[in-house]
Amino acid sequence: MKLTFLGTGTSQGVPIIACRCEVCVSNDHRDKRLRTSALVTVENKVLAIDAGPDFRQQMLRAKVDVLDAILFTHEHKDHVGGLDDIRAYNWVLKRPMDLYADSRVQLAIMREMPYVFVEKKYPGVPQVTMHLIDNEPFYVEGIKVIPILAYHYKLPVFGFRINDLTYITDANFIHETELEKIKGSKVLVINALRYEKHISHFTVSEALEIVEKVKPERAYLTHFSHQLGIHAEVEKLMPENVFLAYDELVVEIDD
Repeated sequence: MKLTFLGTGTSQGVPIIACRCEVCVSNDHRDKRLRTSALVTVENKVLAIDAGPDFRQQMLRAKVDVLDAILFTHEHKDHVGGLDDIRAYNWVLKRPMDLYADSRVQLAIMREMPYVFVEKKYPGVPQVTMHLIDNEPFYVEGIKVIPILAYHYKLPVFGFRINDLTYITDANFIHETELEKIKGSKVLVINALRYEKHISHFTVSEALEIVEKVKPERAYLTHFSHQLGIHAEVEKLMPENVFLAYDELVVEIDD
């Protein structure tokens, strides 16, 4: 199984428009972060987690010629805003794109893209097949996916466990019963916005507490603000089995 980090930045990305801080002007490619999303390749299937405003750029950059489905964590713009660009896959693969989301996220997608769901469609609009999920395991192309319920302030969001990988973003609370679902994962990806407390995202220390509780073999932090600091400097401060993710990082996970 393979995980590709398509984006590791906040809703504004890094650099932020008009910001001249040391992170935003850094020449290190690891400090250039598109909006957070990921690609999971498993059993010859390719699954995206979220499709934010940088979706087109991310797919081109990662040379993703085949995409079997998209799983959505939640409905914020930085996670659904690029969905219109699935039209290219509709054309190349000659089929609708399979979307997996809970009922609230599905309604948000319908509000975001009403032209996709009207009876008389404009030629060439995205073609989708919506699949309803809840906090129970589901299957995508025969691959078992276990949702991990978390909270983004008061908003329920889903992380996903696929085999030995658990991926969680945009969260600042996970109940103990949900943490049990994560235990045994070889790789945990979890958001860590910055060092200072935030109303809806884990801080670095809070993310590291989760890592310590579930004890994966490796953990990768993601969804960084420019407030975190320079990648090369912050990574030196991480525990031995914890790494800062960056755009285009590829992680191999043994089955």
